[in-house]
Amino acid sequence: MSHFLDRLQFFKKKQESFSDNHGEVSNEDRSWEKSYRQRWQHDKIVRSTHGVNCTGSCSWKIYVKNGLVTWETQQTDYPETRPDLPNHEPRGCPRGASYSWYLYSANRLRYPLIRKRLLKLWRAARAEMEPVDAWQSIVSSPEKT
Repeated sequence: MSHFLDRLQFFKKKQESFSDNHGEVSNEDRSWEKSYRQRWQHDKIVRSTHGVNCTGSCSWKIYVKNGLVTWETQQTDYPETRPDLPNHEPRGCPRGASYSWYLYSANRLRYPLIRKRLLKLWRAARAEMEPVDAWQSIVSSPEKT
């Protein structure tokens, strides 16, 4: 064997075999299994609907872990319809199934937007008046609008 391959022997596990080399006993660390098992655990399940321009208002089970949505499944406990009609379960559309992506998207608005000109008018009026009166002075003045 070459010198290079001899240096790579530390990758080979030291292990014992049994049953005519069909089984082996190793002393490897299995702590990685804990994180694998925890991947699919959650803190709570909440019932929700995806209300972004949604007319169906389908119910979803939202699985939450550490305050973040980890995954979603369709709720299947709707009341039954008439015996001659099929049930509506499960409800849900692809848009609803991708809703958790919208929650954490970089494109999501996290605070109200305001125009710079209006903000300047608001701050000037607010320095002299109460909030409702300040807004009324901006809205009622033709030169400000």
